[in-house]
Amino acid sequence: MGALVPLPVVVPLFGAALTLLLAGWPRIQRAISVLCLGGTLVVALLLLIQAYRHGPVVVAVGGWPAPVGIVLVADQLAALMVVVSSAVTLCVLLYSIGQGRSETSESTPVSIFHPTYLVLTAGVTNAFLAGDLFNLFVGFEILLAASFVLITLGGTETRIRTGSTYVVVSILSSMMFLTAVGLVYAATGTLNLAQLAHRLDDLPDGVRLALELTLLLAFAIKAAVFPLSAWLPDSYPTAPAPVTAVFAGLLTKVGVYAIIRTETLLFPGGQADTLLMVVAGLTMVVGILGAVAQSDLKRLFSFTLVSHIGYMIFGVALSTAAGLSGAIFYVVHHITIQTTLFLVAGLVEERAGSTDLRRIGGLARVAPLLGVLFFVPAMNLAGVPPFSGFLGKLGLLQAGVAAGGPLPGVLVAAGTVTSLLTLYVASRVWNIAFWRAPRLATGEPVVQLPKLMVGATVALVALGLALTVLAGPLFDVTADAAADLRLRTPYVRAVLPGGEP
Repeated sequence: MGALVPLPVVVPLFGAALTLLLAGWPRIQRAISVLCLGGTLVVALLLLIQAYRHGPVVVAVGGWPAPVGIVLVADQLAALMVVVSSAVTLCVLLYSIGQGRSETSESTPVSIFHPTYLVLTAGVTNAFLAGDLFNLFVGFEILLAASFVLITLGGTETRIRTGSTYVVVSILSSMMFLTAVGLVYAATGTLNLAQLAHRLDDLPDGVRLALELTLLLAFAIKAAVFPLSAWLPDSYPTAPAPVTAVFAGLLTKVGVYAIIRTETLLFPGGQADTLLMVVAGLTMVVGILGAVAQSDLKRLFSFTLVSHIGYMIFGVALSTAAGLSGAIFYVVHHITIQTTLFLVAGLVEERAGSTDLRRIGGLARVAPLLGVLFFVPAMNLAGVPPFSGFLGKLGLLQAGVAAGGPLPGVLVAAGTVTSLLTLYVASRVWNIAFWRAPRLATGEPVVQLPKLMVGATVALVALGLALTVLAGPLFDVTADAAADLRLRTPYVRAVLPGGEP
């Protein structure tokens, strides 16, 4: 099974090279992209089954064993993230193919989209599977380099302007991350995560805390944690719908994943828990208040994206098995639901000509399927029973109550208020865009939604519902993953079976 571990990285990169060479044959490009991501999803499922039944799957790249060489590690957390990200990127790819009826339109994918999108996918999976800090940095840089192209796709003035902000913030976070990598190596003499799990424990508390905060700062920018989140609502909404959707679903979650991995494996003990709880509460509340004030659907969803990052950070900050399990479950839920909502926003723009709530209305009457496609994930995001959003939030709030203390209690209250305000925001969008009298923005003949765009969105809505139906088994996986993360031993022994050199 070890031979399968590099495939989620290698296959998309190989596909990117092929699609770049075949830029003049868009149909072949599309076929290769779908095959690559479909194959990646199958491999990811096999790795998850193996990791759940037998523990982490490790491969030494180039035959150089750890800690000297680079290792890729598919434990339960990493494999689960690769499964969800592969499913989401495949659905978004199909959506983009449906949207790209005109390969020359500035708002739809062009020939460069497919190789860049596959490179982005490879970067995401490399970050999830990375077994050392520098390879994690490389994964971030691969996905960021691809995202720079995708966020400015079409080259319009608006996309270049907002994309410049995104590029500057990304470079700043990368510089911070690289600085942290250098400091960690200077203090410990290694970057291998399993080896760091031993060596960081031997450092003085002050040095260890400084390294932890430096890494957290870099990851918090990438995860859009308040107050480092102001860049996101201004950057994401201007990109094409499939690009915005995959950014919203995955890129911030890679930052959250890095926080989970480092806080459990490298810095157990909760030195930064109080800080994480404070920023988690502020992220939830400030983000959702920003969503309440929005009149554009994409900006509104961007603020809900920021807000719900707070739930995941809350679960990590609790430093309990229940909190960590709830955080992992919520990451899986949020990747699926937030991506779906941005795809729905793209369908609304395709159907009504705008995402400005002041210019559209009556969509439930003229496009009832579109109404359903919005209503189901919106209620899921708001945490309405019995959806997975409710189950994930309930798990996190129960973990907060069980932890006890004033600060977790405040976070439980903030999470409850945020959920209610999310429901208010979803209801407001429904009432304005879908329920009130029709007032399509363009006044032009009705646009029929491409079947493939609708089908891809339906698939993601179904995946969101599947998370509800399969919540029990999924919680078993996340609880098991959380237990392994807290123990650290399964990961360390898998990477360094002979013990630390």
